Amino acid sequence: MQAPSGCITERIFMNTQRMCLLLSFLIAAASAVIAAPIPEECRTAGFAIGCQGWTFNRFTVMEAIDKTAEAGGKVIELYPGQRFSTNGTARFDHNATDEQVEQVKARLAQRGVRAVNYGVVSVPRDEAEARKVFEFAKKMGLYAITTESVDAMDTIEKLVKEYDIRVGIHNHPRRPLDSNYKVWDPKYVLEVVKGRDRRIGAAADTGHWVRSGLVPVECLKILEGRIVSVHLKDLDERSPGAQDVPYGSGVSDIPGILEELRRQKFEGNISVEYENKWENNVADAAQCIGFVRGYGTANKW
Repeated sequence: MQAPSGCITERIFMNTQRMCLLLSFLIAAASAVIAAPIPEECRTAGFAIGCQGWTFNRFTVMEAIDKTAEAGGKVIELYPGQRFSTNGTARFDHNATDEQVEQVKARLAQRGVRAVNYGVVSVPRDEAEARKVFEFAKKMGLYAITTESVDAMDTIEKLVKEYDIRVGIHNHPRRPLDSNYKVWDPKYVLEVVKGRDRRIGAAADTGHWVRSGLVPVECLKILEGRIVSVHLKDLDERSPGAQDVPYGSGVSDIPGILEELRRQKFEGNISVEYENKWENNVADAAQCIGFVRGYGTANKW
């Protein structure tokens, strides 16, 4: 017996509804997917560790790439405004020309270093201006952007979803005379990113946590699941004026930090941001990377 045409129409309608629901689910699932991780070949003992360009801020971006390679880093975090060349006044940032971008990418490829992050950079609430930062990150093939622009979270979240690029909220030290500066506190950062896209989290600066009187391992635990990247530092003392020293020789408990990151299955980049011996710090940066390599190898990571 042939089914009445009304039944066939109803079945088609129901099947169409199911397909629409399935499509909606797939789209929602896709938007929740975390962006592709940093390639395995960029990792040292389980971590994608390299240098923050700021470590070499007395030099050009090309020299920073060279020095990162000399220190044994496989990745680099670029920062806005580094000199582009020794001649002229050109700077390298998200306003760079396509020619400048291609020259930097060529130097990265030549030295076997991958650019994975960019910051600390201001991300404006104005979408057109903020988009320049994300377009630059896309051109460079970056994993993440580092910022402290917590007032632009709506714009940031929209662009994170569009570009599939992570954003980490960075922390400088506590400012006792400035109560409006709150990102030094990991609990505040957690509140800022709570309920936001999972690709938005913290760019944890462990040295500045120590300078703020905090314990890095405890801070990492507070931010579990939300750590996008790390500026890993060891300091000579627990004070606002503490100086950077090679990993393992200071008070920051680098082994404990690495163990906690490992426990959390952290996949972001670790930047050696060595703010000491500005004119000649490649050896110290190399010692920091060597510590991570040795510690990870000893633990068979």
